[in-house]
Amino acid sequence: MRIFGEAHYSFLENRRRAYLFSGALILVGLVGMVVNTLTLGSWQNYGVDFEGGSFIQVRFDIPMTAGDLRSTLAGAGPLEITRFGEENEFVIRAPLSGDTNVGSVSDGIKARLDAAYGAENVDVVRTELVGPKIGGELQQKAGFAILFSFLITLVYLAIRFELRFGVAAVIATAHDILITLGFMALLRMEIALPSVAAILTVVGYSLNDTIIVFDRIRENLGKKGGRKEEPMTLLNRSINETLPRTILTSGTTLAVLVSLLLLGGPVIRDFTLVLILGIVFGTYSSIFVASPALLEIQKRFGTGEAKERKKRRAASVPA
Repeated sequence: MRIFGEAHYSFLENRRRAYLFSGALILVGLVGMVVNTLTLGSWQNYGVDFEGGSFIQVRFDIPMTAGDLRSTLAGAGPLEITRFGEENEFVIRAPLSGDTNVGSVSDGIKARLDAAYGAENVDVVRTELVGPKIGGELQQKAGFAILFSFLITLVYLAIRFELRFGVAAVIATAHDILITLGFMALLRMEIALPSVAAILTVVGYSLNDTIIVFDRIRENLGKKGGRKEEPMTLLNRSINETLPRTILTSGTTLAVLVSLLLLGGPVIRDFTLVLILGIVFGTYSSIFVASPALLEIQKRFGTGEAKERKKRRAASVPA
């Protein structure tokens, strides 16, 4: 049995409500970014990967978990603790402070671990200091990665479909990223390299969902009489025809991510939450942003066919 197999929803007729809803979400996110700029000094809560700090790799000769380490180092500041390499090996990331001497930061953490577990059971394998300049370069490269994905998408869809499809897909994807970043700012989620990976994954998911709808639109346009059909009717029918796949794909993906959010622990919590936000808004935008954007582009600029017919007529007129 196909879920929503006989769907006949009027999505395009409600596009103005969707515009207001999306506008409100973006505005709330922008407010969160402004508040962060005034209170934190930056529009997002950047982690050690982007702000710089100390990287300390430690190995234990006794069974150890990341949760135990967090409890032991609870008063040592906002630390990021992740498993690395061997089963009892971890990386501790400490943000930059007034004292940028990596040795003193490492010694302080080592002293706390020695007191808790015994010096003979704790070994500091490696210590490094990453300055804010490298963090700034990472921020730029992350931004360039997203912009590059937009450019490649625009070129691909312009070749595979038509230019208007590419522009609409980029608008929808930019919408998803902006809303996701807004929620990250509101929740003051820490921006680290896994967060960037999650955002790029959201870009891919959003584009995939949008292309599925656009592919059905192109198929319906290619059918007999498709080009003469009312654009809003054709777009609505295409969205409804792909709705079962959209809902099932998003639903199964979200089921896995919600399980990870609840059971995966604090290490992947932010990463999972970013993916959940991105998939929810990516699914929403493929229906209520991408297709309405395509309709608006067609209304204002046409499909390009009239211009081509005019050129052919002009070429056929004898001089």
